[in-house]
Amino acid sequence: MVRMDPLVRTSVVVQQVLARTYGTTLSVVFAAGLAYSVARPVPSVWLLTGTGLLAASIVYRLVRRLGQLDARELVRLDIELFAHVLVAAYWVVLSAPGGLGGPYYPVVYALMMLVAGFTRPAAATVLLLFALGLEGTLWALGGTGFWGDGLWPHALLLVLFMGFNFVVFRVEIARVRQLSRSKVNAEIQRLKDAARSYRLSSALGVVCEQSLTPAPKDAEDRALHSSVHEIHEALEFALELLRRTLALKTAVVLWLNPAGTRLHVQELSTDEDGILPGPFNPRDGLFAAALSQGKPVSLCGARAGKHTAYYALEPTVGAVCAVPVVDHGQNRGLLVVDRASRDPFTSHEEELLAAAARFVLRAVQNERVFIQLDTTKLEQGKLYRAANALAAATTEAAVIESGLNSAREFASFEFAVVTLFDRNSGEHEICAVSGEGADALLGKRFQHNAGLVGMAVANRHPLPYRGDYDRNRQVVFTRRLSPPALKSLLVLPLLVHDLPLGTLVLGAARAGALGPSVRPTLEVLASHMAVSLANARMLKRLEEMATTDGLTGLLNKRALIEASEQKIRSARRFGKPLSVLVCDLDHFKNVNDQYGHDVGDQVLRGFADVLKRVKRDIDVVGRFGGEEFVLVCEHTDAGGARRLAERVRAEIESTPFRVDSRELRVTCSVGVAMFPAAGADWEALFRSTDEALYASKRGGRNRVTLWSSKLQGAAA
Repeated sequence: MVRMDPLVRTSVVVQQVLARTYGTTLSVVFAAGLAYSVARPVPSVWLLTGTGLLAASIVYRLVRRLGQLDARELVRLDIELFAHVLVAAYWVVLSAPGGLGGPYYPVVYALMMLVAGFTRPAAATVLLLFALGLEGTLWALGGTGFWGDGLWPHALLLVLFMGFNFVVFRVEIARVRQLSRSKVNAEIQRLKDAARSYRLSSALGVVCEQSLTPAPKDAEDRALHSSVHEIHEALEFALELLRRTLALKTAVVLWLNPAGTRLHVQELSTDEDGILPGPFNPRDGLFAAALSQGKPVSLCGARAGKHTAYYALEPTVGAVCAVPVVDHGQNRGLLVVDRASRDPFTSHEEELLAAAARFVLRAVQNERVFIQLDTTKLEQGKLYRAANALAAATTEAAVIESGLNSAREFASFEFAVVTLFDRNSGEHEICAVSGEGADALLGKRFQHNAGLVGMAVANRHPLPYRGDYDRNRQVVFTRRLSPPALKSLLVLPLLVHDLPLGTLVLGAARAGALGPSVRPTLEVLASHMAVSLANARMLKRLEEMATTDGLTGLLNKRALIEASEQKIRSARRFGKPLSVLVCDLDHFKNVNDQYGHDVGDQVLRGFADVLKRVKRDIDVVGRFGGEEFVLVCEHTDAGGARRLAERVRAEIESTPFRVDSRELRVTCSVGVAMFPAAGADWEALFRSTDEALYASKRGGRNRVTLWSSKLQGAAA
């Protein structure tokens, strides 16, 4: 075996080289065939056969190219595909009137422009050299020599076309990327502004309603309730202080909605009745003037009351002042005050009101930080519990169940799917489904494609971008496999060291349920889930390696003895029959000596397949050593054990094994013993079974023997 190692290694290396170069070699063969057809006439049958093979090879490589995920393989596949297409293009040009110097030669230019635009620089360079070499050969076979007059202008134009197209494509791609980056940055800024406005508006909105809402019991709600209560008290005190200091009738905070199209009353201090909650138009009168100028604007006189839209009835107002509340250059709302006297607001009073507006904004900002800290603390606690639950899960099923349960703590969804991705086959499998349509999706497999699941795996990034879902425009799994009607959807890749294991798909009937507010937390959860899945797979593999025979996939000797002892204890406890079968291949040493160990391993695997096929789910089967296998059968008496043994013997006798062009058949001998007559523990029972097996061997092999007291000591 030691002398065979270099030969085996050399064979493996040769196979790997051939696997990587056979496509390029095939391109050269097709090119040689084309050149041969130019040099001398070719029968039509050969020509049609070659054309068909070339077309089939192009289609095959196109399919492989479209489904390729590994960027390192793209260069090789591009060279193979476009080299084939180049051969086809030159065949078309040669078949057309004029040949290489005719009007159809620009087909080659167009093809090389595509090569420059859609392939990597290395692949484009190789293909250019291939095209020049092929064309030079065709010119030479046409009688003008390899460096014929026609090759030079063609070569120059090919280089110019490819270079120009390469530069234009790269410049255009860079421009599109820059434009996309600018749009993304603008969108991110808009989202930040909207989020800031939303958080401020939401916090103040809670202030208005908190007095009517009972204190919640949940810890998160209690933290939020406490924070907004602080906001309410601070704003209430500031407005009341303003009203008493400046002799005001009403002091009110009006807040803009996220779109900036409506104003609503968010906090007020007044002795008047009939205050309207809104909405009010921010483009009307005094409100519009203060928001557009970005500074306090005041009015006094008989017309002042017409600018206090928050009163249900027109009041007796002599003066009114509106002060904008500005956050990072953005208008967030207005502080509006009025009084009965017609005394105009002085510059000192306007400065005081501007300071009050800044205080309102700071109070909201400070309490917003408290809310975020409380929320972050609670989310971290949930993530900690989720990580512990995932770490405790030791199987894929337990990890998936724990991951879905944890996801429900962070987001509200009605539909959930976990898919696993097999990189070797390029297939996705739906291994867990929760929600409507679960039966139709569970267990389904589909090839890697351009659906959201496939794109999330390929790009290693959650999709869709905003979490919105339209089933008429978006494909999640395949067009035939689709989730129920949903408005929100999020596909999270499960990544370990940037390698995709699968995806976590969440869906909700409510729009916006899986947006930016929950997305970062769900991404962290998906990362924990992916690591736990990888650990569960590794643990399963380690358990299999520790308990499984590497050649046959059956239990190894240690695991077989442990399982058998457990079966014996169960049979003793419940008084049930139990039988043990020991099966041994006849003359197996001759098989190894005559045909080699590879054939011997093939026979052992075939015998293991027979045992797997005939055993019941409750039976235990393992490889005890060498060519000896053991079956432990619960609830099986002597008659049942004999029938099972005869079936095993007949099955292996009728199973042919192919050795080169010949057929090999083997037989087995079986010994059977019953608990407790043949032994009360494993050692005694196995010894009795071994005695029965020895009797089968001594009696001519290829037979079944049941143990009896007469056989005691026979094996010795």
